[in-house]
This record gives sequence, structure tokens and C-alpha cells, in this order.
Amino acid sequence: MGIGDDAVEVRAQGWRTLAALHGLIETTLERALAREVELSVVEYTVLDALARQDGWHMRMQQLARAAALSPSATTRLVNRLEERGLLARILCADDRRGIYTELTPAGRDFLERARPVHDAALVRALRDAEDVPELQAIAQTLQRPATAPS
Repeated sequence: MGIGDDAVEVRAQGWRTLAALHGLIETTLERALAREVELSVVEYTVLDALARQDGWHMRMQQLARAAALSPSATTRLVNRLEERGLLARILCADDRRGIYTELTPAGRDFLERARPVHDAALVRALRDAEDVPELQAIAQTLQRPATAPS
């Protein structure tokens, strides 16, 4: 195996490690959110992304990117959340083809109840990952407080 092959293997191993950690975290989050607030991880992601807009709304395409979903999957998800009264669609005043989404007051309240469940599950998942030798270093890194750039 040459140097180039070694670099490829290092990157591949890094990707496998990251994918394994992602799977562990997602499974833990999915179970906790479903059990305690009847919400999926992707639904939480959408509500959280909208909440971070600080009173603004997002175009459907932006929401699709934030949730890593296809346009059709985003539409179905928005339909479900809208039916639950957690978000609303708004037509763009400048471009009638444009549709925005934003949290409703009920959506904000719901997210505030879901956030501690999400955060506790994330902490639990990262602690569990520390017990897996291959995941330990990255889990510990993710739990360190971020340092401000100089």
C-alpha cells in the first residue's frame, strides 16, 4: 500500500467513524424525542432551524437544505407540522410562487418543551460514545466547550 493508499484509508476510516457516531446520536435522539414529545429528529431539526431565524421565516428550499431533505420530503414534512399547528406557510408578497414557513406560537412552545429532551439525549449519546473505543476521541472533542477565535 502506497502513501496515497494510506491517505485514502485514513479518510475512509474517519468517515466510517463519523458515520458510526452520527448513527448512535440519531438513534438516541429519535427514541427520546418520539417517546417524550412525539417528534422525529427531522421534525425537531425543522422546528429548530425555524426558531433560529429570530422572527424571520425560511423559504422551502432553505428549509430543505437545513433538514437535508428533498423538496418533496420537505413538503410532506411541512404538511405534517402544519397540520399539528406547529408551523405556518406564508406566500411571498414579492413573488407569489415563493412560499415561506415560520413557527407558530404553538410551535415555539412545543420546541421549548422538546429542546431539553433533545439536549439531554445528545449528552447521553455522546457519553455512550465515549465508551466505544473507536468513537471516544471524537465524542470527547464534541463535548469540549468551543474556544473563541483569537
